[in-house]
Amino acid sequence: MSDSYSRQNFETVAIHAGNTADPLTGAVVPPIYQVSTYKQDGVGGLRGGYEYSRSANPTRTALEENLAALEGGRRGLAFASGLAAEDCLLRTLLGPGDHVVIPNDAYGGTFRLFDKVVSRWGVDWSVADTSDPASVRAALTDRTKAIWVETPSNPLLGITDIAALAQVAREAGVRLVVDNTFASPYLQQPLALGADVVVHSMTKYMGGHSDVVGGALVVSDAALGEELAYHQNAMGAVAGPFDAWLVLRGIKTLAVRMDRHSENATRVTEMLSRHARVTHVLYPGLPEHPGHEIAAKQMKAFGGMVSFRVAGGEEAAVEVCNRAKLFTLGESLGGVESLIEHPGRMTHASVAGSALEVPADLVRLSVGIESADDLLADLQQALGS
Repeated sequence: MSDSYSRQNFETVAIHAGNTADPLTGAVVPPIYQVSTYKQDGVGGLRGGYEYSRSANPTRTALEENLAALEGGRRGLAFASGLAAEDCLLRTLLGPGDHVVIPNDAYGGTFRLFDKVVSRWGVDWSVADTSDPASVRAALTDRTKAIWVETPSNPLLGITDIAALAQVAREAGVRLVVDNTFASPYLQQPLALGADVVVHSMTKYMGGHSDVVGGALVVSDAALGEELAYHQNAMGAVAGPFDAWLVLRGIKTLAVRMDRHSENATRVTEMLSRHARVTHVLYPGLPEHPGHEIAAKQMKAFGGMVSFRVAGGEEAAVEVCNRAKLFTLGESLGGVESLIEHPGRMTHASVAGSALEVPADLVRLSVGIESADDLLADLQQALGS
């Protein structure tokens, strides 16, 4: 990360990092270099190091520089999806016979990647409660190469003390990987707390408008960044130039969006906590949340994701999802519009029957940036009041 960016505030970095004015026209927004290959000035004479857009593309370079600056890292890499980023990371860090500790509350796609894909090439994994450093320490073996964390977690909004687990990882000589998708770099900086790698689904808050799919890795170690870049090129699941441009555009408003997401989510949790049909609200901003104090210490605000459990069980939870009108029934999260879903039947169906199975009466909200009053009215009618 450039020293100049390290001295600037987040909102400034989000707008300017990687966004150099075009030298030919002065355009203040990086162009979309919708190109596959580049004219060479003689054999091996590359202009700016560009030869083929799988290896590098100027629009993607702008995004990758921006990502590194936002997370305070040495290297950022952009991928075609969050799972593509995770796959590249795992194949870089791990080999047959290695072991990973994963959380007992993780995104269903991440679990599927470990359970159905990574395990087939000889990598072992075990589950631990990452909110308890002792539980993670007990799960480590002499073959462990990484500890995988989501905080806040998906969909139960669990909180992990990143600094505490970074100490566990250092003592064991393993990498700490933090999925920062729910928080975004505006609300949380895992590398500054001791993590080795940050993972993002850029589809979510980074893009912010439900119009792009992408993933990212940011690392604090330049040598690891080089290894990841080699695998990124060798495996090829890179972000396309238009996708990279869309994420860059979204990032410019990340700070103001996250402030509004967090404010609206706080209003929503206050209403849900008082509602007779809601048995439990999961949100780290609530003082009664078991991870509240840690979240308050390592996050700027508590984000826009809220989960709650509905009296009456699974069918009652599904009914709430189906009755919502302003909250759109759909998977994904982090867009300006509010979404509602039933994790057990939708985003987390892949963990059914496993140690990561989610409660059947759980509803997950991605609280958008609409009028909070309108969102509350919709939830009240969906709950039947």
